[in-house]
Amino acid sequence: MMALADFLPAAGGGLLIGAAASGLLLLNGRIAGVSGILRGFLAEHGTAFRERVLFLLGLIAGSALYALFSGQYPVPRSAFPAWLLALSGLLVGLGTGLAKGCTSGHGVCGLARLSRRSFGAVGIFLGTAVLTTYLVRHWWGIY
Repeated sequence: MMALADFLPAAGGGLLIGAAASGLLLLNGRIAGVSGILRGFLAEHGTAFRERVLFLLGLIAGSALYALFSGQYPVPRSAFPAWLLALSGLLVGLGTGLAKGCTSGHGVCGLARLSRRSFGAVGIFLGTAVLTTYLVRHWWGIY
């Protein structure tokens, strides 16, 4: 059974993500899709460059501040092969390119706007995640 103390950080994080996505949309008219923001940061130095830099720095700083104040630091997965993690990252990048967005753009912002394309993308994201987890854990035996 989940204790309230286990739920609060997740609920707080969800509220902060929703507030950040809403703020970016209301104040700048932009969707808070992290893959699109990162792609724009790497590809162009137009008018939104400063906002992209600040958004990306906020993601990093927020994670660092949480770790610093909570004392909970990420733990590397020692039993998971590094090559498989690298391949996974490449496949996620390929998938966000094919879907024209990632879980933040489609899952947080797109679903909130009732976008049919986002509903389809999130269904594919979740289905692929379930299938991949099943294969990696039960067929390959990697935890």
